[in-house]
Amino acid sequence: MEWGMKNRLAKLIQSDGRAMFLPIDHGYFQGPTTKLEEPGKTIEPILPYVDAIMLTRGILRSCVDPNNTKPVILRVSGGTSMARKEELAHEGITTSVREAIRLNASAVSMSIFVGSEREHETLLNLSNLVNECEEYGIPTMAVTAVGTELGKRDARYLALACRIAAELGARVVKTYYCEEGFEKVVRGCPVPVVMAGGPKVETELEVFKFIHDGIQKGAIGVNLGRNIWQHSHPVAMAKAIRAIIHENATPKEAQALFDEVKSGKK
Repeated sequence: MEWGMKNRLAKLIQSDGRAMFLPIDHGYFQGPTTKLEEPGKTIEPILPYVDAIMLTRGILRSCVDPNNTKPVILRVSGGTSMARKEELAHEGITTSVREAIRLNASAVSMSIFVGSEREHETLLNLSNLVNECEEYGIPTMAVTAVGTELGKRDARYLALACRIAAELGARVVKTYYCEEGFEKVVRGCPVPVVMAGGPKVETELEVFKFIHDGIQKGAIGVNLGRNIWQHSHPVAMAKAIRAIIHENATPKEAQALFDEVKSGKK
């Protein structure tokens, strides 16, 4: 692995081998998502506690202070919207690698839709993106998206999607956590796996438990957004999740930290 690739990955995956990424790219197909109407204001208090932010070029240019020193994972796929949910898998590459270099991205990301009618198209998109990014030492993160077919979030499907992404050259894979068999998903993927957050859940402890369990089963961390920036106490959530990832806190310890930060005691 060349120096440039190693250096970019080192910015994303910390010296303890763990990572906490904050995605705010939801608007590329959802529009002005709740709490992301003004992305710059939303992420400002959270940024100190994450290792990297994932977003599109438009939001990076218009909403993020150029003095930001957090690594950027640039979302480079899109072309669909919630207005046509049945076509969410019909994504293409929207942003060039040259643009990623101009924007000083540490990595690029795109979705693949294994098992969809567009499977072939999205997997070739990933392959072509990897081919180009490798020339410039830029890591590609594959996102194992399921569109509206949430029933696909089981270990057998996720293991298939993650392994294919790694086989095609992704340096990191973002996938969903599943309670049963997640260790098999990670074991079958020869590159680092980060967990997606999925829909916002009812309690903080639910989030802390799945993150902790996923890390025990081999994930290196999270690429989790809504359960942080849609929460009424986003800084408390960010600090608690960071404690699980980088300080090996248990779910109960994370909950105690969350409560302390929420109450203003810490």
